[in-house]
Amino acid sequence: MASDIKGRKKKETRKFSSWFDLLVVFSFAFALLCTMLLVGCNENTQSSGINTVKHTSPEERKAQLHKSLDRKFENPDAHFQLGQLYHAEGNYSQAQWHYHRALNFDPVYWPAKAAMVKLFKDSGDPAKAGNIADDYINKVSISAAQSLELALAFQNEKLDQYAMLCFQQALNLAPNSPEIHKKVGYYYLSRNDKEKAKEYFIRSFQLEPNQPEIAGELGRLGVEVRIPAKTGKNINKPDTMNN
Repeated sequence: MASDIKGRKKKETRKFSSWFDLLVVFSFAFALLCTMLLVGCNENTQSSGINTVKHTSPEERKAQLHKSLDRKFENPDAHFQLGQLYHAEGNYSQAQWHYHRALNFDPVYWPAKAAMVKLFKDSGDPAKAGNIADDYINKVSISAAQSLELALAFQNEKLDQYAMLCFQQALNLAPNSPEIHKKVGYYYLSRNDKEKAKEYFIRSFQLEPNQPEIAGELGRLGVEVRIPAKTGKNINKPDTMNN
């Protein structure tokens, strides 16, 4: 009788242990599932947030920029971005107003200068666009650095005629500047003129051989160059751009 009781107790103990083990496994699996679901929800929320930023409508963006101007009206970046939005809509009067404000608060806001020229070209007044471009180019005629900045702004607006005038002006002012030759090389590369790009990259590299970036570009264009070991000496110092 005593042995039967002991046997039943052992069975009950084993049964209880088995149920306990199952409960532990189930609890662990449940916790793991909850964690995975929570991480998935967070990722979806973050992804949704990213998508919202990427797909902000022009009207929403304009509202954000106007709020920014309410906080600080003398913000050239906000005015320029608003000008770009109105420009894209064909609302040239509003675009011009904001470009002017950007330049009032930052007279050397190069993207706004180039955008102003593009605006008059787009609005059907190429003569005025040309006059404004000539005025801007003349005002930087004694500065290689500013001529280069204006050239890059014109390039960004795909105003190639004026970009090349500024690039040439910059080169005339600093003919031995590796930076200007490099930028002209990238200009031609962006226009898929690989031969011209190669010409300016080679000249830039000759003036300043310690340019791994340009060495890479020349390699892709089929020109093998070698970056010299640093010696701590700079015998032929290239031109530096004046401000």
